[in-house]
Amino acid sequence: MSSRETLLKERACALGFSTVRIARADAPWAAGDRLYDFVAAGWHGSMGWMAETVERRRHPTAMWPAAKSAVVVGLNYGPKHDPLASVERRDRGTVSVYAQNTDYHDLLKRRLRQLASDFARTTGQDVKIFVDTAPLMEKPLAQRAGLGWQGKHTNLVSRDFGSWLFLGVMLTEAELEPDPPSEDSCGSCRACLDICPTRAFPAPYQLDARRCLSYLTIELKDQIPREFRRAMGNRIYGCDDCLAVCPWNKFASTARDAAFHPRPELTAPLLADLAQLEDAGFREVFAGSPIKRIGRDRFVRNVMIAIGNSGETRLADMCIQRLDDASPLVRGASVWALGSLSPLAFEVERERRRPAETDSGVCEEWDAGPQGQPIGE
Repeated sequence: MSSRETLLKERACALGFSTVRIARADAPWAAGDRLYDFVAAGWHGSMGWMAETVERRRHPTAMWPAAKSAVVVGLNYGPKHDPLASVERRDRGTVSVYAQNTDYHDLLKRRLRQLASDFARTTGQDVKIFVDTAPLMEKPLAQRAGLGWQGKHTNLVSRDFGSWLFLGVMLTEAELEPDPPSEDSCGSCRACLDICPTRAFPAPYQLDARRCLSYLTIELKDQIPREFRRAMGNRIYGCDDCLAVCPWNKFASTARDAAFHPRPELTAPLLADLAQLEDAGFREVFAGSPIKRIGRDRFVRNVMIAIGNSGETRLADMCIQRLDDASPLVRGASVWALGSLSPLAFEVERERRRPAETDSGVCEEWDAGPQGQPIGE
């Protein structure tokens, strides 16, 4: 490896990246065909942007025809705590590890922009950077560069960091010496497939996003489908189950970037507190957090489903309060939650509120009856 590649990697590590590898950006690959199959099957759900950009996503050079090399960086965000411990604390919410502090897009982009600027200045070569927000498939590139392999849960698995790596990419027109690709080392393990609460994996290495709790709690703008509400438990933003059980995590470094120490209020927040958030309070609590992007209404919708799964009958009063919410999304989830915690209170409130309700979705929730069972059945 030449001094140029060595200096580039040293600079990336100095900027705080946990790992960096290089791949050819212009070599053929099968990832584009797999993406077409994913979209054709409808597994992208309501993420229309994925279908709209499928042609640009099919290969790195579709984004930039001049690209010759891809510098793929990874940032370790492996938790020191058990990310599944809070799932058993039913009066509290479980937030995906990656969202328990600042928005990783901002952190990676700042560092990657500095790396790209340094490289362009010293080499005179053009560069472009990508951090998950552009139509570029980072995970296949990371596997080609040797950072890890796409596991059966479709996420990247690293021998050094398990399933806990944020990824960023710098494309460049420079001809850089590539690193060897990673080989799949999942073997016969099915831990990530078997733990999925909603059975979102039709087969190993395949994900039906429409059943994934990360999609349902973050991307879905409508009400959570009834068939997934019980399985959702208290997961109010994302789902780490398939990541957390990966056996390769035991080999991961325990070192963590300082920016990703969890905020105490997000490791296991009280559902009762979160349910009371109005828009201003929501924006204040989640300033700088990726959670802010889904908006208050979707977030409180998730919280109310978690309350309905809590078994805490004392929270029925909170459900009744949220029946007056301005958002039909929140009201609908609160109807379901109330029916789950107190069928008697549900019938009382239904008699009083159903005739005046104007939103068809909320009316459907009332008509479904307590615990989501049709009235009379």
